[in-house]
Amino acid sequence: MPFRHPDRSHDLGTRIEHEVRERLEEAIDFVCLEALVKARRDAGGPAPAADNPADRAQYEAHVSAFLRLLDAEIGTTAGTPPIAAEAPDARLLARQVSLARTVPDYWQQFETLSARYLAEPSTSGGERRSLLARLFGRA
Repeated sequence: MPFRHPDRSHDLGTRIEHEVRERLEEAIDFVCLEALVKARRDAGGPAPAADNPADRAQYEAHVSAFLRLLDAEIGTTAGTPPIAAEAPDARLLARQVSLARTVPDYWQQFETLSARYLAEPSTSGGERRSLLARLFGRA
């Protein structure tokens, strides 16, 4: 896949960073959209719509939850403590880009966590249990 960022004046390291970020954003988008659709299907609700603010908010909640799961799991295996729970998604994404570039089996771990995230049963309203509840096995 060719480098698609419009500014090609960057050095190779920056170009790689852009490529990894783009691939990661696409992968997270796929997982979170799939989770939203699955939650709707499980609840018997209508398919999500891109122009619906409530659907957008649920999608963003999935993105935040999934980024926090990635941070807690992959960050820990890489030997770094998780970022604070209130950290903005942009900071969590930047950390995932860094981990994707440095952890040798990052994408294998990502796929494993994606499958686990999608296999979790959704609760009422399509909301998932909190990260701490999942980590400590509470409902």
